[in-house]
Amino acid sequence: EIVRAGLHRIGVELKVVPMARAGLNPLEDLRTLSFLFREFQSLKFDTVIPYTMKPIIYAGIAARMAGIRHRCFLVTGLGHVFSADGAASRKGKIVRAVSVQLYRAAFSGAHVVFAYNDADSEDLKRHSMLRDNDLIQLVPGSGVDLEHYEAAPVPRGKPVFLLIARLLGDKGIREYVGAARIVKSHFPEATFQLLGHFDPNPTAISPQEVKSWTEEATIDYVGVTRDVRPFLADCSVFVLPSYYREGIPRSILEALSTGRAVITTDMPGCNETVIPGVNGYLVPPKSVEALADAMLEFCRSPSLGVIMGRNSRALAERKFDVHHVNLMLLSRMGLT
Repeated sequence: EIVRAGLHRIGVELKVVPMARAGLNPLEDLRTLSFLFREFQSLKFDTVIPYTMKPIIYAGIAARMAGIRHRCFLVTGLGHVFSADGAASRKGKIVRAVSVQLYRAAFSGAHVVFAYNDADSEDLKRHSMLRDNDLIQLVPGSGVDLEHYEAAPVPRGKPVFLLIARLLGDKGIREYVGAARIVKSHFPEATFQLLGHFDPNPTAISPQEVKSWTEEATIDYVGVTRDVRPFLADCSVFVLPSYYREGIPRSILEALSTGRAVITTDMPGCNETVIPGVNGYLVPPKSVEALADAMLEFCRSPSLGVIMGRNSRALAERKFDVHHVNLMLLSRMGLT
């Protein structure tokens, strides 16, 4: 209701779409498709702009069926199914093949398809998801509001590391905990915060697992919040060791804008946000030791977080300003 009221104030009407975000139940997905088709027919939209996997597929197909000609898509990340792990099993290969066919159906007749990173753009081309690859437009993520996420001074004192993410294994949370144990053996005063909500995804971290980490005093689980800014302001370094197939993680953009050094993986999307040795470090995915080594650099040299944090803010201003990104999006959509 808070979200609905906030949107109403700016003249936006919210309709809740029935959708099983995780899972492969075809009956649930048909229900989603049917609902969207009826809404599109009834409301007669001029333009439909879906983003993330299931909304792209089902809103794209429903909009075609309803005769909405101006369809623009935001590929904010192709998701786990297009990662190496996601297609490692026979089931994963089948799910990927079906997903490719559904994407093709959704993108047919698209006005533009925005990709957030080179890897997703290349996968769109490699799997022939569009008949015309010139429809693919690269953009630097969703952008970040530099005024809302204003620069904050890096706190003095003990190092505080922060990870913000849905509590999924693919986000590198277990690797974060393993690295925290190593760092604490050298710098017991270091703090490792974890912020995020539990998720129904099959790769989710359980509440019992998080409880065990807090009881052994490795992790400080700070729960969930509607406003991450105070947590970003209180940390020294932002960490996201994700091996999920990201677009460009919004959490990292917010950390950059706040002026925080970043440690993340050398993975599509994540590696767009860090210039190694300038505003943070890139580490191999799933490497606890490399992650711990990067964290230890900040423990040994506290001034490093301050210097790299300034560089992060400069990168956010230069590359990820939401006003610049929005202008790119609206111009390419023909909505300016």
